[in-house]
Amino acid sequence: MPLAAESSAVYIHNTAPGFILTPGRAPTSVTVHPVALFSILDHYLRRTDAQERVIGTLLGTRSDNGEVEVRSSFAVLHSETEEQVAVDMDYLKTMYELHHKVNPREVIVGWYSTGSNLNTYSALIHNFYSQETAPHQAIHLALNTGTVEGEQAGVKAFIGSPVGVLPKPENCVFVPIQCELRFNDVERSGLDLLTTTSTSPNSTNPHPTTDLELLERSLLSVAGMLDRVLSYVQSVLSGEVKGDPALGRYLMDTLGSSTEDLEKGGFNASLQDTLMVSYLASLVRSQAEVSARLALVTA
Repeated sequence: MPLAAESSAVYIHNTAPGFILTPGRAPTSVTVHPVALFSILDHYLRRTDAQERVIGTLLGTRSDNGEVEVRSSFAVLHSETEEQVAVDMDYLKTMYELHHKVNPREVIVGWYSTGSNLNTYSALIHNFYSQETAPHQAIHLALNTGTVEGEQAGVKAFIGSPVGVLPKPENCVFVPIQCELRFNDVERSGLDLLTTTSTSPNSTNPHPTTDLELLERSLLSVAGMLDRVLSYVQSVLSGEVKGDPALGRYLMDTLGSSTEDLEKGGFNASLQDTLMVSYLASLVRSQAEVSARLALVTA
């Protein structure tokens, strides 16, 4: 890959070789963790006024069925002009080596950029990351922050597909693939706190969501869904709405599986644990009372 280096910036020219065609399976879906998403947003907020967008490296894991899981990311210094795009190669390698020492299982899976503008420079950068992720295909995560009027905030994932018999780096079609945001239960409280603060700007005392509040919200959500299902079933029985056989079968399967899970799974196990704790508490209390009375008799 012919590169002209000056200081630590590597200038990517249009004379670079084309995309590496890998025999491996192309990524079919991308899962993004909130840690990586917040890191991208922080990078965007810290950008200079001269930068229209920021780019960085995505790190995560790959599965054999074509799923890519983006767990973290870090910013990459770069600059774009009308003539060329420059990426700080030394900084990228140093950051990846440091990250790899902490998370040895995470590898480079692609790159990100803010905004929805995919241009020739995007193809050149994608070509560069394709060589970093070889023999696997690199993914591109485009984060639209929603700060531009008329554009809606969101996250999209792409893979690069070369165009032409002898493809050049600037000749690339970005093919969208499935992308979803996934968070664990332990991250729910933090996300709920951020959501509450952002939707309630007048709130002067935000506090983390407790387990009891989460349980209350979950129960209210389940109650609301049950009310909607009950209303639909009653409307079908009364003849107001024509029933959908596919929806009816889905409700029957869901109800059957839920009842079976409650009988065989977590409900019975949880009930037995509760009864065991109650029995042990009563036994300890009885032993304490017997010991106290024996102490009085001995005295």
